[in-house]
Amino acid sequence: MFVATTDTITIKVKPMFIDGQSDPIEHKLVFAYFVSIENHGTEPVQLLRRHWFINHGGGRVEEVEGEGVVGQQPVIQPGKAYDYNSFCVLDTYEGTMEGTYLIQRTNGEYFRAAIPRFILRAYAN
Repeated sequence: MFVATTDTITIKVKPMFIDGQSDPIEHKLVFAYFVSIENHGTEPVQLLRRHWFINHGGGRVEEVEGEGVVGQQPVIQPGKAYDYNSFCVLDTYEGTMEGTYLIQRTNGEYFRAAIPRFILRAYAN
């Protein structure tokens, strides 16, 4: 489990290699990642945008930015968490992902919550 806390938001990520959907011969390694975004503050917050850096082995970096996560811009109540999972495809056996979520407070203030850098590693069969 990889964890980062920014202000009152804690983000936990658990990556997993998906062997059954991967094809190493075609350089297609599939990884799922499970994210929990916890609000430890006293007011609701809304996740508006995501900004990812996907580092493939060999130095190639893919940048992904967009609205929300998995088609949603969730409001996270105080003391609650929003959980989701997604996936990425690497062309190498190992890489990393990291980034930020753009969060808005109820007073209109924005801040970026750090997504911890996490390792994507395909295991050998």
